[in-house]
Amino acid sequence: MSFRAAVITFPGSNCDRDMAVALEKISGSEPLRVWHGDAELPERLDFIALPGGFSYGDYLRSGAMAANSPIMRSVVEAAGKGVPVLGVCNGFQILTEAGLLPGALMRNASQNYICRTVPLKVENNQSLFTRGYEAGDTIHIPIAHHDGNYFGDRETLDRLEGDGRVVFRYLANPNGSQRDIAGIINSAGNVLGMMPHPERAIEPELGSSDGRKLFEGAVEALVGA
Repeated sequence: MSFRAAVITFPGSNCDRDMAVALEKISGSEPLRVWHGDAELPERLDFIALPGGFSYGDYLRSGAMAANSPIMRSVVEAAGKGVPVLGVCNGFQILTEAGLLPGALMRNASQNYICRTVPLKVENNQSLFTRGYEAGDTIHIPIAHHDGNYFGDRETLDRLEGDGRVVFRYLANPNGSQRDIAGIINSAGNVLGMMPHPERAIEPELGSSDGRKLFEGAVEALVGA
């Protein structure tokens, strides 16, 4: 059974090809490429990815304009029906702006753009996206962002912690994110937002292959080994 994924491209996306390459390498099936102005997603999708970049030039707030793109109505609907959705970097920002994940991504505490590989702790390996890891694993994944400082009020943060919805945590906080949060899932477990880029860490030649298990675990869960 083939793996049927879609990668959404917004004006200013710059990691959509990276995401598509990673998904094809690991699943063996070329993802469908979907433009943000399309009104409908392709039918029978197994997986949707919102890639990194600077959609609409990060005007207003990062991800705010992209969250109102026509395609996002279909993404929200698909997520509500249980289709897995992965949002990386700008994709994470879009997911919060669209209301699929709580909180917001603010300007880095340093006020600087940060681009380097960072260590993460796998906090929860029970999700669709993290089942390939062991809880407590340390993995090394690149970041590249200016607005990656995760913020939520105390009630939101306590709920995320209590429900096990913090799946990745920075071991050396690069951006000021509250409680060192690097990635969270929704209450249903089918929507993941994370600032680090697993699609840039799927081969040793890229400096790390620690992102590969995220895609491998999801593909195996959805369509079998």
